[in-house]
Amino acid sequence: MEYAKGRIGRVFTVRVDHGDDLILELIKLAELEKIDSAVFMLLGALREGKLVTGPKENRRPPEPVWAGFNDAHEILGIGNIFQENGKPKIHLHAGTAREKSVKLGCLRGESEVFMVVEVFIFELEGISARRVMDPEQGFSPVNFMHAPDEE
Repeated sequence: MEYAKGRIGRVFTVRVDHGDDLILELIKLAELEKIDSAVFMLLGALREGKLVTGPKENRRPPEPVWAGFNDAHEILGIGNIFQENGKPKIHLHAGTAREKSVKLGCLRGESEVFMVVEVFIFELEGISARRVMDPEQGFSPVNFMHAPDEE
């Protein structure tokens, strides 16, 4: 286990509107506001989306299982923002539902908003971290950059 200690910085309340791409809008905001690291929660609805709902087999790197939808689903999610290769990377796990259809997973790719999604972003200060691709695991986990006197 590795960890870093920091504090909450700026707080953003964001409305993402009907027809917007949720993930792209979060990336644009992170670029505009120069958000290097943050956690966020959201609620609202998506018209379409794709979720990774687990690995096909319990091995690394995993081959993802995909579940998608193209009709309005409610969404409730939590995620984070860290830099990867100098750009904001959104990692969002969400539950979506419509009637008896419930899905839970990592939202990736296009994510068109239905009506509205409200996002509450809490910037993290004092944490030097970024995402770095790990070929063995098949994804980019958060890596902490410690100052020389902390090692």
